[in-house]
Amino acid sequence: MRMLEEFFPEFTEKLEEIDKLYAEKRMIDEKTYQFICFALSIKARSKPCVLKHFKGALEAGATVKELSYIFALVMREAAGADDCWTHDVIGDWKEILKGNISCSCEK
Repeated sequence: MRMLEEFFPEFTEKLEEIDKLYAEKRMIDEKTYQFICFALSIKARSKPCVLKHFKGALEAGATVKELSYIFALVMREAAGADDCWTHDVIGDWKEILKGNISCSCEK
């Protein structure tokens, strides 16, 4: 965000407004919020966000054991989702081998 802060500060200001709105309207407790953000940060592969929400969850009363569970859950669900999606895409693999299905990126 440093580049955006320098060249498009209006954008980062709007993000800060959204963050304030989320905080005002939050319907879940802080620990649950941090768990959700931690999980999303792992899936998004955002090191700063993983660290921020790991620490935030601890400050909200979470244990390292609970965070390890969230970590394992994200890894398992991500693997399952990737597996299901890939099987859906290549489910007709025999037809692909026959040349009956083509990629839309081919000319």
